Amino acid sequence: MQAKLKGYVIAESGDIVEEGGYRYFPNADVRTDWLERAEKTASDRACPHGVQFYDVVIEGKRHERAAWRYEAPRPNMSHVAGRFSFWDEVEVE
Repeated sequence: MQAKLKGYVIAESGDIVEEGGYRYFPNADVRTDWLERAEKTASDRACPHGVQFYDVVIEGKRHERAAWRYEAPRPNMSHVAGRFSFWDEVEVE
């Protein structure tokens, strides 16, 4: 499975975890060099799983908050620990 943005492959893996309609890729299979931590909002800080959003930056173009991961998932979400997911402009197929 791949996560693509404007034709660029951000992540590719056969080890995908699905949760809540989203697909989560292992950190090792993500182009983390294209991710920059986004500033946390009040909603982010209220998340019980410690969500951290990331901007995807490719060739100088910033796609705000297009990726995220949970930094401290509670036990019911532990299966997505150490994984990224994507949304908005990012196509996952």
